[in-house]
Amino acid sequence: GYYSRVRNMQKAARVLAEQTSPGGCPELPGDRDALLKLPGIGEYTAGAIASIAFGQAVPAVDGNVLRILARLLADDRDILQPGVKKEYGKALEAVMRDYFSENPEEHPGNFNQALMDLGAALCLPHAQPLCVQCPLAALCAAHRKQEETAYPVRLARKQKRIEERTILLIRDGSHVVLRRRPPKGLLAGLYEFPGMEGRLTQEQALDAVRAFGLVPLQIRPLDPARHIFSHVEWRMTAYEIRIAEHDSFGDTREAPDGDLIFAGNTQIERDYPIPSAFSAFAVRLQVHLGASRE
Repeated sequence: GYYSRVRNMQKAARVLAEQTSPGGCPELPGDRDALLKLPGIGEYTAGAIASIAFGQAVPAVDGNVLRILARLLADDRDILQPGVKKEYGKALEAVMRDYFSENPEEHPGNFNQALMDLGAALCLPHAQPLCVQCPLAALCAAHRKQEETAYPVRLARKQKRIEERTILLIRDGSHVVLRRRPPKGLLAGLYEFPGMEGRLTQEQALDAVRAFGLVPLQIRPLDPARHIFSHVEWRMTAYEIRIAEHDSFGDTREAPDGDLIFAGNTQIERDYPIPSAFSAFAVRLQVHLGASRE
């Protein structure tokens, strides 16, 4: 997901720049509702920015905070349900509004960061929490019942979808063939080694190369690899295919079908962001992925 986050960050920067008068300096708004209107900023991020950077008495509800509240209340509802998270957010906001209206010298950001740190350091996930050290132990319903690890409740998620894919590492001397992914969807706009759905045989892979308008000379199967995304798992068959050389123009050129790019290793590292899903094959080609620098 970090690729889409960076794209949204850039979109938000552009929105702010467009809203700034000539000669002025773009600034983030200090209000949660205004922050929510920017691309890529959701409830948690807006709450964190508004409270920590601008002192606004609004909550920042992340997984740590959800876990703490579920244990404090011994709440057996599924915390992954949007309605539960929304309810917790409203309850926290009411507490913060009352407290900080009476104690204006205090900083709301400290409150939110304290909850985050409590969840990260004491009210541990997937482990026995350190209740002896917890300042909220006397208030915690789960602790009183000695059922701390029974909370929070998360209903089983759907299993990841399995996709079989075939990856083609097509080489022409010192060049490797790349293709840009579609502008929307998984790994949108990034570059990849050409691939297609399904598990192709060697002959089918050669036919695919010929369909690109290239002349295959040699094919070699590579070790299979897999990559797990949040909602799908790729199981990849791969072939390294040597092709006849064509006239080259510098370090980069287009393949005959116009959708493919021939690039040297230096060019790939500098100009073509290839996601880590293809790292097993990049190692084979001794290519350092641009994404590995992030």
